[in-house]
Amino acid sequence: MRGFININLSEINLSTLPEGPGIYIFSDKKHVALYVGKAKNLKARLRSYYGNKLLPKTKEMISKADHLSIIQVMSELESLLLEAKMVRKLDPFYNSALKDDKHPLYIKITKEKYPRILTVRKNDTLPSLALFGPFPNSTAIYSTLKMLRKIFPFSQHTIGHKACLYKQIKLCNPCPNDIENLENGEEILFQKRLYLTNIKSVKTILSGKFSRVIKDLKSEMDEYSTLNDYENAIRVREKIKRLDYLTQPINQIDEFIKNPNFAEDIINFELEHLHRILHNYIKVDKINRIECYDVAHLASSYPAASMVTFIGGVPEKKLYRHFKIRRNRGDNDISSLSEVAGRRLKYFKKWGKPDLVLVDGGKSQASAMNTIFSEYAIPVFGIAKREEMLVIPIKSFDKYRFQLIKASPPAKYLVQRIRNEAHRFARRYHHLLLSKALLQN
Repeated sequence: MRGFININLSEINLSTLPEGPGIYIFSDKKHVALYVGKAKNLKARLRSYYGNKLLPKTKEMISKADHLSIIQVMSELESLLLEAKMVRKLDPFYNSALKDDKHPLYIKITKEKYPRILTVRKNDTLPSLALFGPFPNSTAIYSTLKMLRKIFPFSQHTIGHKACLYKQIKLCNPCPNDIENLENGEEILFQKRLYLTNIKSVKTILSGKFSRVIKDLKSEMDEYSTLNDYENAIRVREKIKRLDYLTQPINQIDEFIKNPNFAEDIINFELEHLHRILHNYIKVDKINRIECYDVAHLASSYPAASMVTFIGGVPEKKLYRHFKIRRNRGDNDISSLSEVAGRRLKYFKKWGKPDLVLVDGGKSQASAMNTIFSEYAIPVFGIAKREEMLVIPIKSFDKYRFQLIKASPPAKYLVQRIRNEAHRFARRYHHLLLSKALLQN
């Protein structure tokens, strides 16, 4: 297809496919799109098409496919929105055929006094303020709306007399039922404005215009701060932080279509920015291979540690490792990290050496790792969760002091992405150890 990087399926090498989120497009010999899909892990998803347990219609589609196009993105939300955009644009036959003739799913914002955000089928007749889709994957839609609703609460019910159940768990807040029962005119206007602002934010995000939402929220936060309304300023700040985490980095969806290498360009920019930051304080020749370590436990029971590896800013999952902590259960994270670092040294020849080591934590965690890795001239730094500070050990004479730097984009997004992956991987192994122990008891 024009404007995309095409891979001939007869020459495909599955091992070279990216492991991050993105969309993929199967097309025939005439480059007509057959199917558009999304994936959290492109390599794993596309590998599944070469298994022996394909459904008949999927098998039929693959038999007709001649080329594969891939567009990498930076987040699951971006992959969902880009998939919907490409399905709408290309109208591939098998996106309907593989759904057993069900009508495609849409996200609708209703045209009402208090607009609702609903999932609907194509034959829905409710008046519409905005309609997004079609979305081939219903699970992805529900999970996306669930994430967005935690940041921008909205209603899915018609007007009633009592606050709904979702008001109690802050997913419908302010609740239209509550607003309608207010008596103070100014309070009604304020609460209604809050509700409509949430709807507008969700609408803008689903349009792929993430940066506009962030800009509006920052303006709103500044306005509250100017009025010394710190409670509302903090509330808006928390929205920014949660949205920042959900959509990082914030990119316009159309950019991925204009430039199929857009994700790669972003990652290279992030790496360059991180290198510039660190180079001001420590010697960093290159940062092609970054390893990140994290520890997970429950009240010091069944402690586990993870090592995730990113090559060129992209996860290399065949180099991920789990560590079962061997020391006494009463030991803390610092001793666990020291143990893991010591064990890692034994595998430099077999696993390769990192250019840079990142650890989830502050001064104590960074110091524990640096004590061991510094002997091999491998730079170490930490990231402290509270303020997202980069914690950099700097040698001064025979001792180390720590330089704390507020993480800033675009390096911030890369570091957060690596840290979050290490945390996820550590938690998964810890849960496995805990489950095994419970089954044995």
